[in-house]
Amino acid sequence: MVERGAGDLSLPDDWPADPEAILSFNRMGSFDWDLDSGRLHLDRTAHELFDLTPGEFDGLPASLASRVPRIDAQRLDARVAEAMKSGSTDYGSYFRVRRRDGTPRWTHTQAHVRRDASGRPRRIVGIVRDATFELNDRAVRARPTGPEAVGRRTSVVQVATESLAHARTVQDIIDVLKDSRGLTHLGAKSLVLGLVEAGRIRLVAEGPAGSFVPGTRVTRIDEPYPMSEVVRTLAPRFIESPEEFAESYPVLWPHLTDLRITSAAYLPLIAQARPIGALGLLYHDRYGFSEEERDVLVALGSSIAQGLRRAMFYEQEKDLSTGLQKAMLPRTIPAVPGADLAVRYRSASLGRDVGGDWYDVIPLPGGRVGAMIGDVQGHDTHAAAVMGQLRIVLRAYAAEGHTPATVMARASVFLHELDTARFATCLYAEADLSTGVVQLVRAGHLDPLVRHTDGTCRRQPVEGGMPLGLSAEFGRLDYPVTTIELDPGQTLLLCTDGLVEQPGADLDDGLLALTALVEDGPRDLQRLADRLCAAADERGGDDDVALLLLRRLGVGAPQSGGRLQHRVTAGDPRALRDARRMIRSAVAAWGARDRADDIELVADEMITNALVHTDGPAVVTLRVLAGTERRLRVDVEDPSSALPRRRDAGDSGVSGRGLLLVDQLADVWGVEARGSGKCVWSEFVVPPRT
Repeated sequence: MVERGAGDLSLPDDWPADPEAILSFNRMGSFDWDLDSGRLHLDRTAHELFDLTPGEFDGLPASLASRVPRIDAQRLDARVAEAMKSGSTDYGSYFRVRRRDGTPRWTHTQAHVRRDASGRPRRIVGIVRDATFELNDRAVRARPTGPEAVGRRTSVVQVATESLAHARTVQDIIDVLKDSRGLTHLGAKSLVLGLVEAGRIRLVAEGPAGSFVPGTRVTRIDEPYPMSEVVRTLAPRFIESPEEFAESYPVLWPHLTDLRITSAAYLPLIAQARPIGALGLLYHDRYGFSEEERDVLVALGSSIAQGLRRAMFYEQEKDLSTGLQKAMLPRTIPAVPGADLAVRYRSASLGRDVGGDWYDVIPLPGGRVGAMIGDVQGHDTHAAAVMGQLRIVLRAYAAEGHTPATVMARASVFLHELDTARFATCLYAEADLSTGVVQLVRAGHLDPLVRHTDGTCRRQPVEGGMPLGLSAEFGRLDYPVTTIELDPGQTLLLCTDGLVEQPGADLDDGLLALTALVEDGPRDLQRLADRLCAAADERGGDDDVALLLLRRLGVGAPQSGGRLQHRVTAGDPRALRDARRMIRSAVAAWGARDRADDIELVADEMITNALVHTDGPAVVTLRVLAGTERRLRVDVEDPSSALPRRRDAGDSGVSGRGLLLVDQLADVWGVEARGSGKCVWSEFVVPPRT
């Protein structure tokens, strides 16, 4: 017989098969994730596994959120992050896909991390495959007894244990047990779960609809129920037939006869040598438990107990942290005439859910309002405690009538002298709602945003100083003031960096993204605040979010005269320009346009005299005085006790005419002693507001 060589064989035209076809035949899809651009490519089979039409996926990983349950997505994200940080080249994980009709499908992914020469991850390529066969119900119900069957049951426990490891709350544990179908793969039709509390067992998860037994919501440990028994004895209880169930628990069985239960397994949930609860698995079509099955169920009970212990500890910590956070933040936000307000606080998705972010709104005399946002360094109870003290101090300084710059400087000194190594960023805005003049001071914080009446939004640059605490430590307590005008209908947005930070993105890019989100958001402030926080929640992150929105209203705004104050430092032309702008805006808003030139010229002379003839800054205050006639008053304070005096300027003199102008243009003026300094003031009769 003549042997035929390989070269003599007739091969198919499509041999070897295309790799994508090979994967498709085996229900495997491929993906390629470019980490630099964030784009994710899925082949045709991968689209089918995620139950997506070709045009339904936009190439962004976040768009798969509707198909992957939250707890599975968190576990998968953790695997990816661990692989990239540890330097691993490969990772794999089981996860569920929620199909279009809502039913789950188990899938598995195996991926390879490609890195550049420096070791930085650049791409992730891999496969995603249908894992239903490994974990399907029929294979478990058939209950084969060989090593292969035990291996399948063990893998189901491993999948459930993996899911439990990422469950944070008791409800997450219940969701894993009910929704992951891990228990169903073991043949169970339903479950009951109880927690031990103060010598009693409280049900937190019941079986199917209609299975609740009256009087068992909370039971004593000494009552004749299987969950009570396993908690007392710390030993599992396997019930292998309906007859055994009826004989062992005659009080309970009559309530379960309609559920067609054929067997049950009750497991004590033990953590640190003490029972914390009990789990009951109910079966409809099986009798008895093999030794291997009992071992698997006991191992599952141990995993559930550890997950529950972590979840219960987390919830206790969360309750403590949430209570502390609520105590440190304002209980209510006061109603401010002439303004619409919205505030939000969202805790971090990681950690103890407590941090140093805060907001506050402070009603001030004369139709003014103070709005502040800030962030103390750190994410722990100490940061929250420091935040509470700092917020109260800032509020007190503002309410005392200090200028915004002084409020910041004094708060920085307070934080520096506090027994803490923490610093804080802060942004403080003092708005006169009758004029729309807003004075902004920034201490290492983000710039605010301003949304206009047409919906457009822009970043408002604010000259800033050092963070609170650090400026006192380094002796740099000067905080420049930026003055802007807020028209009726315009909105000022203050936030902490948790709202704009995106993993791997520049902070400026985050501000641009926030600006676009504000422009596209609803006009209603409450709905806009919810939308911005929801976007931050969808993005995730490990930082808190504080948000404050203030919209100046037109109709219904305060009509009485207010009080504005501005600090002008020698050698700072911008501060002088801002003061003039504040005066011009206030005069127009308070209905004194006919006296605008006189008031502005007198104020300018008074400020200039203070800066030229003293060594310190000048503090300018404008206010409207009510009485038999309406007057606008301008105060200029300086640290010198030397009184101003009239001088004859002569025919060719340049100086000496300042007080003559004040005397000629103001209706009345004078000088008052103020501590170690003085205040030069002038008043102008203005027409009553119509």
